[in-house]
Amino acid sequence: MKNTIFRILKRGEPEKEKGKEKETAKKVKKVPKKSIGLIIDGPNILRKEFGVRLEDIKEALERIGNIRVAKVVLNQYAPQGLIEAVVNQGFEPIIVAGDTDVRIAIEAMELIYNSDVEAIAIATRDADFLPIISEAKRKGKEAIVIGVEPGFSVALQNAADYVITMEGIHEGETK
Repeated sequence: MKNTIFRILKRGEPEKEKGKEKETAKKVKKVPKKSIGLIIDGPNILRKEFGVRLEDIKEALERIGNIRVAKVVLNQYAPQGLIEAVVNQGFEPIIVAGDTDVRIAIEAMELIYNSDVEAIAIATRDADFLPIISEAKRKGKEAIVIGVEPGFSVALQNAADYVITMEGIHEGETK
């Protein structure tokens, strides 16, 4: 049995000075959470060897904002159990014959041009989606990438506003 932990990194956020933490906390008004559109690259992220669960992705994103759209793109070889798990978690499964990258790009572009979505989240390890991140930022959306090692694109991480790194660990192990 695996448990998944995650780290969230917000790029460009300066570290607080120790003496000013309390002073700043008093002045900060409660900011409404961002509305997030999420696309998951199923064949790239939802692999048994990674141990990443959909509920872990949801939990990590809910610390940043509210998920308004959640889609998982899968290929035609996805097992029925995975499709059912996607539906049971409240995600929309999209089954594609062949390569999933084009469909992910189409879904992401729809979110970028959706005025109800303030942030675009893509769960993938693939640098092929770097132009999507760039376009989202160009259109004023915050970009969130969610990935897992090995093979989580450094270029993708450097381009995003938030980076969520998922780490599966076996019970009893410590990190």
